Amino acid sequence: MNEDQTERIRSLNDRFRKTGFSGQILITQGIQALGESQVGEVMRAVMEFDDFTEGNDPHGEHDFGSFESAGQTVFWKIDYYNCDLDGGSPDPADEAVTRRVLTVMLASEY
Repeated sequence: MNEDQTERIRSLNDRFRKTGFSGQILITQGIQALGESQVGEVMRAVMEFDDFTEGNDPHGEHDFGSFESAGQTVFWKIDYYNCDLDGGSPDPADEAVTRRVLTVMLASEY
């Protein structure tokens, strides 16, 4: 993958994570069990996440993050599917053929 494609994927991932535009957001039962107020705080933390490092973002796509909330480690990740959600995207840099899915979970659920 070239740098232009990586930059495009990173930009699309950041926009999706911050706005929910052009994708689907899933939260696990563990996140739901935290309660409505805590779910809101977790989702805000996902939207505002900017602690990307070589260790958690080796490909530079901003497609994974981890943070602490209410004494628990929370993971979020973005996967790239085709528009029918029945297979992988042929090109994650092309939003016309990609549906992003953001999953937010407790680390213990991974």
